[in-house]
Amino acid sequence: MRHNLILTVIAKILIPIIILFALYVQFHGDYDPGGGFQAGVIFSVAFILYGLVFGLEAAQRVMPPTLLRFLASLGVLIYAGTGVVTILLGGQFLNYGVLAANPVEGQHLGILVVELGVGITVSSVMLMVFFAFAGRGQS
Repeated sequence: MRHNLILTVIAKILIPIIILFALYVQFHGDYDPGGGFQAGVIFSVAFILYGLVFGLEAAQRVMPPTLLRFLASLGVLIYAGTGVVTILLGGQFLNYGVLAANPVEGQHLGILVVELGVGITVSSVMLMVFFAFAGRGQS
């Protein structure tokens, strides 16, 4: 793959900014529009940009497919595990009020944890789809 100097420099500047914006969307999703799904999409865009500029092989070295499968599963487990914990604490499935002594704090904590699980899963699955389509013609 031939590297273009301008694209390389711009990508090295943009990728950290994209990741930082994804983290902002992730952790402000319960106050403002956004949350796990949007943050997961934005986060995966940073790695897709990396793959487009530096090559598919380089992107797969940074984010191996086996790690992506693990992270996708972990995100689902975080989401479902939060619901199981709320049942074990005496509430209903995903009734976050029982996660803390103050129900409002419990709601806040529950939403953050569930949105984190969603963000991890969405980002991992989007990268797996990108790798599948980008590597289609390669043997």
